[in-house]
Amino acid sequence: MAALKQNDNARLIERLPKVRGRYAEAAPLSKVTWFRVGGPADILFKPADLEDLQNFLRNRPTDIPVTVIGVGSNLLVRDGGVRGVVIKMGGDFARITVDGDVVTAGAAALDLNVAKTAAKEGRAGLEFLSGIPGTIGGALRMNAGAYGAETKDVLETAFALDPSGEMHELSAADMGFSYRKSSIPADWIFVKASFRTQHGDKDQILTRMEEIQKSRSESQPIRSQTGGSTFKNPEGHKSWQLIDDAGCRGLMVGGAQMSEMHCNFMINTGNATAADLEGLGEEVRTRVKAKSGVELQWEIKRIGEASQ
Repeated sequence: MAALKQNDNARLIERLPKVRGRYAEAAPLSKVTWFRVGGPADILFKPADLEDLQNFLRNRPTDIPVTVIGVGSNLLVRDGGVRGVVIKMGGDFARITVDGDVVTAGAAALDLNVAKTAAKEGRAGLEFLSGIPGTIGGALRMNAGAYGAETKDVLETAFALDPSGEMHELSAADMGFSYRKSSIPADWIFVKASFRTQHGDKDQILTRMEEIQKSRSESQPIRSQTGGSTFKNPEGHKSWQLIDDAGCRGLMVGGAQMSEMHCNFMINTGNATAADLEGLGEEVRTRVKAKSGVELQWEIKRIGEASQ
């Protein structure tokens, strides 16, 4: 299904509750994803604050689909766009505070900024977040991890809204964390989280973060239009090694390419479509399965509909 026509959009927006934040019709999502591809959202909603988001959830028509996105660092939006309402949090949801050994961050806070804030206060344990290009909401959803640590190792409490706008307080045990996933329902929306830290030497913390940043820049195509790791590491394997062994390093489909630098990263070489990128990923999965018998699982989140 293609994006709604303007008169259909008008009917859709008229059915939505009044909010203090902003609605945008036929909003191009390619501008907010790192791949720089994909079709529009029928409606893009940027809530003013938690109360505004709760009001929207409590009063929205339940037949209208709702999708939440972060900074689009690990997201592929298909060329036909996303039906219904896409929620993108910012502002009030990006606040970070430090109280003793607890760092609290909104779901829209960048992982890197959380690590930096903790470091400035001499709080250790969150350095690994500086190597994850996303937001706290995404880290909670997928148990994001890098450089020897994962979200589950440091989470104290997560706060999420269910589809009716009711707040739920979740411990790390409640989250049902496993490798790159949590068991929280997909239609719950994370709004903030608190993390345990330890006192540490500020200079040593900053040095570790610099080492992580240097490692990323030397081993990953971070200056390209990419979406981070494309596939999860299968148990007992490294995805990049399986991809390399299957002859897929540098493989191209249209304007999409498996990076020569790190072959578990897809990149948009400049004119790729979402279909190119997804098609490339599926071709890699096919070749890896044929070569090794291992079936790779997508780590990049794919949303929306294909172009008609």
